[in-house]
Amino acid sequence: MNFKHICLSLACMAVFSSCSDKMDYHEFTNYGKDYVFSDFGRTAGFVNNIYSYLEQDLPSTTSLASACDEAEMAVSWSSVLDYTNGNWSALNSKSQWNLYSGIRAANYFLQEAKGLDFYDLRFTEDYQAQMNRFNRYQYEVRLLRAYYYFCLVRAYGDVPFTTEVLTEEEANSISRTRADEVFDFIISECDAVAYELPVSYKDLEEDAAGGSNPETGRVTRGTALALKARAALYHASKLFNESGDEELWKNAALASLNVIDYCDENGISLGAYTDLWGTDNYKASEVIFARRVGDTATPEYDNFPIGMENARSGNCPTQTLVDAYEMQDGGEPSITAPYAGRDPRFKMTIACNGDKWPDSNPEPLETYVGGKNGAPISYATPTGYYLKKYLDGSIDISAGNSTGGKRHSWIAFRLGEFLLNYAEATFRYLGSADGICDILPMSAREAVNKVRARGGVDMPGFSEGMSNGDFWNRYKRERMVELAFEGHRFWDVRRWKEGGFTGITRMRINKISEDRFSYNRMEKALVWNDKMYFFPIPDAEIRKNGNLKQNPGW
Repeated sequence: MNFKHICLSLACMAVFSSCSDKMDYHEFTNYGKDYVFSDFGRTAGFVNNIYSYLEQDLPSTTSLASACDEAEMAVSWSSVLDYTNGNWSALNSKSQWNLYSGIRAANYFLQEAKGLDFYDLRFTEDYQAQMNRFNRYQYEVRLLRAYYYFCLVRAYGDVPFTTEVLTEEEANSISRTRADEVFDFIISECDAVAYELPVSYKDLEEDAAGGSNPETGRVTRGTALALKARAALYHASKLFNESGDEELWKNAALASLNVIDYCDENGISLGAYTDLWGTDNYKASEVIFARRVGDTATPEYDNFPIGMENARSGNCPTQTLVDAYEMQDGGEPSITAPYAGRDPRFKMTIACNGDKWPDSNPEPLETYVGGKNGAPISYATPTGYYLKKYLDGSIDISAGNSTGGKRHSWIAFRLGEFLLNYAEATFRYLGSADGICDILPMSAREAVNKVRARGGVDMPGFSEGMSNGDFWNRYKRERMVELAFEGHRFWDVRRWKEGGFTGITRMRINKISEDRFSYNRMEKALVWNDKMYFFPIPDAEIRKNGNLKQNPGW
């Protein structure tokens, strides 16, 4: 497991990237705890490094969107294709095991920093403010550790689990802990730390004293409530709840309701859908927690349409995803104009033939066969579409006019997700889309309709009296649409355990005349085996540890 020697070879990662409000990362070359924990700055750097393991899946050549049916990777050499072409194995494991480095660092901090009072610094001007911040670190670190365990249990099921700093020998003899116990730990840690963390950092005395831009990107009370609710939803889902234990669904519904109530109490509300990406997306009205990734143009280089200078195409939305976008009038799409009248989120998320995208593209997109952005150009979209969501259309990546990178942030938790999570859990617990009870006063249907009614979307709500089958199918479509390219679809299909990604649909567009096109659906098979509900444990870890048993089928 490579738990060996905790100490502090910490990589410097610039994750939060404004000026006075950034979270700074530090690199330590002195490995002694007395060095690290004798100074507020070095201690803060150690804690900030633990944040560096937080996940983010901004569109790239390894994005999980192209490991499911949201997108198809146009770049033929990308390793993300291994998930669906049969090359995934314990020797090519797509390992999530690096999260144990974050867990190891968290365990080390919680052990070695306990009871520190920085007595030698007691006469410094900001001593009390610094101590207030330090005393909060233990709760931040516990929450981060719980987050990393959630990511591991989501991927592997039963996982090695410890809250201690292990020797190398101990680490390489540890066995796997049942997923149920790990979920219980995650949820209990969220409960324990939530009300020790602030709702916001901007009004804290120690931050306000530093100026008008306090450090951002730290976990909050809302982060703890949100992690608890997401973990409870996964715990209740079929992958981890084969017996269909209704109590787990009730707990998941109540946890999501708690997040919704928290948002209502603290002015967190649904806003414009397009506010969820762009330079200031971390300020969007519905954001609960966002990871500040920094100034970059990598997502744009990796996903802008082929045919543009320096663009590499990348994650191309599938027709499978397009099909999930309902018509605004409830009807069926036109054969000759298949994109007219769709859910407005379609054009916000996906660039299709004839769109002016991005801003620096002088001409409308030509994704048809023979077009400037279509086949047979190498790495042209194989699906007929390009990606918009999470890309900054104002960035120019051409050599002569490059605008350089702009700020990107990955939204880890937002209100829209928890309205949908609540809908799913309430539906499963009460057995009806319209069901309510004393503790769950909003029906599953009403929760979904809140998402569909957000400004700028304004899709017709789900009607009363839907059959359970109709609600479930439409709920899954709604979730695929609302949360597209936000890192959920890959995991949702696994936790539902309703069958994996066996294929995707592409759209082949041919130009008939200047303003007429034909649209032909084409199917592409993907490799799926039910062992893929869980990741394989890396073969190297199995070889090091005789007590570490491989997941079935791998």
